[in-house]
Amino acid sequence: MTVTLTEKAAFRLQTFFTGESSKITGIRVGVKDGGCNGHEYALNLVSQPNAEDLRFDQNNVPIYVDPQSVSLLDGIVIDFVDSLTQSGFTFTNPNATETCGCGKSFSTANCGGQATPCS
Repeated sequence: MTVTLTEKAAFRLQTFFTGESSKITGIRVGVKDGGCNGHEYALNLVSQPNAEDLRFDQNNVPIYVDPQSVSLLDGIVIDFVDSLTQSGFTFTNPNATETCGCGKSFSTANCGGQATPCS
């Protein structure tokens, strides 16, 4: 199981961990049913992981992965984009067979999900 953060994504995430008042200890990555292709990425700042989460550390960023999402996220690359037309985290997932135009939703060949219209 691998999750890769680009340098830009790691730098952006590290800003949430600085400061004495910050209780953020890492990010939790997972997948939930939804989006226009059946699955949506979930990326959350957390103060502590769930007991069953898998843990990785990259560029001083603790990454916790929901164990039910492992097969859908293996090999994913998380980047941060800041341009005139888009700003935020992007996902490049080798397991995705189709992706939504917004880049937040995907489907795979062997795993279903309940699609919902984009809003």
